[in-house]
Amino acid sequence: MKVLAWHVHGGWMDAFVQGEHEYLVPTAPGGGAYGLGRAGRDWTISEVPYGAPVHPDVVVLQRPEEEQLARGLTGLVPGLDVPAVYVEHNTPPAPNARHPLADRSDLLLVHVTHFNDLMWDCGSTPTTVVEHGVRDPGHLFTGELAVAAAVLNDPVRRGRMTGTDLLPRFAAVGPVDVFGMGLDGLTDTVRAVGDLPTARLHAELARRRAYLHVTRWTSLGLSLLEAMHAGLPPVVLGTTEAARAVPPGAGVVSTRVADLVEATAKLLGDRVLAADTGARAREHALARYGLRSFLQTWDDVLRHAVSGTGGST
Repeated sequence: MKVLAWHVHGGWMDAFVQGEHEYLVPTAPGGGAYGLGRAGRDWTISEVPYGAPVHPDVVVLQRPEEEQLARGLTGLVPGLDVPAVYVEHNTPPAPNARHPLADRSDLLLVHVTHFNDLMWDCGSTPTTVVEHGVRDPGHLFTGELAVAAAVLNDPVRRGRMTGTDLLPRFAAVGPVDVFGMGLDGLTDTVRAVGDLPTARLHAELARRRAYLHVTRWTSLGLSLLEAMHAGLPPVVLGTTEAARAVPPGAGVVSTRVADLVEATAKLLGDRVLAADTGARAREHALARYGLRSFLQTWDDVLRHAVSGTGGST
């Protein structure tokens, strides 16, 4: 089927467009928030310039304003003239937060984690959960560097949300390399590596001996799942979806930072332990967050939306 969807989150979209549908992705001169198209990625999609005729079978919305954009592109009202689903990528700002699309009967609201489905107040809008899937980079782990790695975008600006204030505690027991965008001004107790292309990022992470995920409030970082796929042992702050993403034996999850620091020190000092833990993390990630399951579930969601048989969890 023809699926209209905007390029909002590159990691999620990278998995979504690996399916067997025709993906119509809006593009505009200069890109911008609503016209990124493929943005140089190796996606097999159809870029759709604004003003060109578009006839989708279903619309996948990810931001409230995309309803109006879809009307402008297609001349159709999402949920009325053309089937629509809405993907909520984010955690709510507070447990009692009302979702912008609460009490809607004309579309299905898809959460990317069970935690988000639990925490958002969606009223009577039917909801379901399609957990993340990522393309498998392969079992890349070497752990040759006794260094912990973290992937954080804008950690200085976002501060406590990304757990930036916690990084010096880990740096006290071993080197910490931080990858991502907006690293200027990061504390000099850690090393800012920068934003790397995906393949190179995976390779560089795999040379490190542990992966740190210390974000306090997040839907579920795809970089964590990618690191687990690559065979890195994760050390994870036990908030939001962490307990489901990292089961016992496949890493360390705790809300007690001292536990995480101690676990990091052990992993950095024992390459065999790191390799064994990382192998279990990879096994779990492949089973729960593999691309095939993700695409199959999305096929069901899209098919149900088009046939009008979508339901709630």
